[in-house]
Amino acid sequence: MEIQKKIKDWIKKELKMEEIILMHPKDLQNGDFSFFAGDKAEEIGKPLSYHKIPEIEKVKWVGGFINFYLSKEFFTDSVNEINKEGPKFAKATSGKGKILIDHTAPNPFKEFHIGHLMNNAIGESITRILEVSGAKTIPVSYHGDMGLHVAKTIWGKIQKPELDWSGAYVYGGINYENHKEEIKEINKKIYEKSDPKINKLYEEGKKFSLNSFEKIYEQLGSKFDFHFYESEAGQVGKKIVEKNMSPEESANVDDGVKKIFEKSNGAVIFRGENFKPKTHTRVFVNTDGIPTYEAKEIGLAKLKKEKYIYDKSITITANEQDSFFDVVEVAIGEVFPELKGKLLHLSHGMLRLPGGKMSSRTGEVIMAESLINQIKMKVEEKLKDRELSPEEKKQISEIVAIGAIKYSILKQAIGGDIIFDFDKSISFEGDSGPYLQYTAVRANSVLEKSKFQNPNFKTIFKFLNSKTKRPEDFEITELERYIYRFPEVVKRAGEEYAPHYIVTYLTELAGAFNSFYGKERIVNEKDLSSPYKIALTRATHNILKFGLNLLAIKVPDKM
Repeated sequence: MEIQKKIKDWIKKELKMEEIILMHPKDLQNGDFSFFAGDKAEEIGKPLSYHKIPEIEKVKWVGGFINFYLSKEFFTDSVNEINKEGPKFAKATSGKGKILIDHTAPNPFKEFHIGHLMNNAIGESITRILEVSGAKTIPVSYHGDMGLHVAKTIWGKIQKPELDWSGAYVYGGINYENHKEEIKEINKKIYEKSDPKINKLYEEGKKFSLNSFEKIYEQLGSKFDFHFYESEAGQVGKKIVEKNMSPEESANVDDGVKKIFEKSNGAVIFRGENFKPKTHTRVFVNTDGIPTYEAKEIGLAKLKKEKYIYDKSITITANEQDSFFDVVEVAIGEVFPELKGKLLHLSHGMLRLPGGKMSSRTGEVIMAESLINQIKMKVEEKLKDRELSPEEKKQISEIVAIGAIKYSILKQAIGGDIIFDFDKSISFEGDSGPYLQYTAVRANSVLEKSKFQNPNFKTIFKFLNSKTKRPEDFEITELERYIYRFPEVVKRAGEEYAPHYIVTYLTELAGAFNSFYGKERIVNEKDLSSPYKIALTRATHNILKFGLNLLAIKVPDKM
C-alpha cells in the first residue's frame, strides 16, 4: 500500500475523521508528513503517538501542525524496493483505460519550429507519464496539409521553382496580399484536386515535409501510432456539418439527426452560445463552400472514434487556440453525444527567445533544428577540455542540448510562456537538464567503480537496523527522505497532467545526492556501511534515469 494512503487510513481510523490533508513539510527537520490541526494539535497528536503504525518512528506537534517521522526501517526498505523493482517501483497498479493523446502536429509545407518543439516536449512526457500510471496510451498527430499556407507555398514554388519548400512558403507569405486572388484560386484547386500540375507539386511538398518531420521525431525520441490529416478530416467534417443543418437549409434532411448548424450570409455557422453559455459563434463552412478548421476538427473527431476505442482524448495545443476549442468541443459533443466528457484540451504558452515571439509567416521563425544546433555548439564548447573522442562529444552534445531544451519547457506548470535562457539551460549546476544528466552520470560512475554490483540487501538492512552493530554516526540522510516519494510524485503528475512535478522532484533529489556525494566516501571496503551507501547510490541513479525517461530526456554514458 502506498505509504501516504496508509498513514491517512491510520489517522482517520484512530481519530474517527472522514478526510485529512497530508503534506510534506518544506523543512525536512519537521518530519516527512504533516497535517494542520490548529489548537487541537497536542490533543490529537498524543493518542496518535501512543498507537503508531510500524512505518512511523515518532509523532510531534508544534505550531498547530502534527508532524510524522518515518522509521529507518521504512527508508531502508524503500531503497531495497527501488533497486529490486527498478522502473516498476513507480508504476500504478490500477488502470486508467485507453487515452488518445494528440500532440506536436506540425503542418506540411511549414517549418517544424520551436512552438512544435514545446508541444512535443509536453505531449511526449505526458504520454510516458500516463503510460506508467496505468493507462494504455495512443499517441497521434494531426497535420494541416490543406489551407492557405499550402496554397502560398505552391504559388511560391510555381513562381520560383529554384526555391526549396521552406523558401517557397516564405516567398508566398510575403507576396500574399499582392496575389491574394491567384493564391485563393490555387487553394480551391488543391481542395478540389482539379489541377494535375498543382496535385503533383502538392504531393512532392507533402512527402518532403513528412520525411523531415520523421527525422526530428527520431531526434526527440517521439513515436506516433497514427497520423491524421486535414485533407481527410475536411471532407468528413463538411458532410457532418451539412447533415446537421436546420431542416430548411439542409439538402440531407433527416428527422433523426439533431440540427445544430445554420446558414448565415452564405456561410455555415455554429452558434455556440445557444448550446453552452459564454461560448460564441464560429464559421464551419465558408462562403466558398470550403470547410474551416472548425469543421475539420469535427471530421477529425469522427475519424479518431472510428479508428480507436478510447476512454479519453487529449489534445495539446498552444493557448492561442483556447477559444477555438471552447466552441468546437461543444459542437463535437452535440454531434457525437457519446464523446461528451471524453474530450480534454490541454493548452500551453509560447516558447520565446530573448527577441520575443517569432512568426512563421514572415520567415522569422526559429526552427527546432536551428535551436538544437545552437545549444549543441554551446555544449560542445563546454566539453572541449574533456577527455572525449570527437564522436563522443558530438553524441553527448546532442543528448545534452535536447535535454536542456526539454527541461526548460517542462520545469514550470503548463500554461505560461517560457523565456528560453541559453546559458542557464546548459549549466551543469543547479536548475537545468544537464545538471540532472550529470548527476545521473556521476552516480553511475560510482557504481562502476564499486565491487558491490549485486549487494546482499538482507545482510545490509539487517546490519543497518541492528542497534548493536550500526556505527554511532550512522543516520538516515536527506537522500532516503526523497527516494520514497518518487511513486507519489509520478502519480500526481499523471493525475494532473503536470510533468513539472517530476522535474522539481528530480532536481531536489539530485541536490540531495550531490550533497551526500560531497560528504561521504561511498566506495570504501573498510567501511561496513559502504554496501548500503552503494545501494543508496544505485537507487538514486535508477530514479534519475527512469524519471528523466518520463520527461523523454536521455542520459549520456559520459559527460
